[in-house]
Amino acid sequence: MDFLIQNWFLVVMAAGSGLMLLWPTLSGKSAGVSPAEAVRLINREKAVLLDVSEPAEYAAGHAVGSRHLPMGQIEAGAKPLPTNKALPLVVVCPSGLRAGRAAGLLRKLGFENAVSLSGGLAAWREANLPIEKSA
Repeated sequence: MDFLIQNWFLVVMAAGSGLMLLWPTLSGKSAGVSPAEAVRLINREKAVLLDVSEPAEYAAGHAVGSRHLPMGQIEAGAKPLPTNKALPLVVVCPSGLRAGRAAGLLRKLGFENAVSLSGGLAAWREANLPIEKSA
């Protein structure tokens, strides 16, 4: 007990570190899904892969079977979104940063099962998942 009292700052640091590790779980926000989890969602739950890249980025390479909907169109309230809002959406972009923001916007629009792909298209490539280029 004397150790804890004499080294209170270590106890506070350990508790703070633990809280920071648990924060995503406690706040209900997730950093996204892994490529393997995305493939599972696509295969088992018929998730839609939604690419929010800019047109030039999408043409340079995108996940096979992904639908292209640039981030600006989501922000403007575009209509080519799936009509079934219960359908899982896996949002992807080159790095994963835009995808997280887009997934948040989609959740606000009523797509409760919208998640981003952690690491973006780079993680998709690293997992050796299929990529295609468009003309």
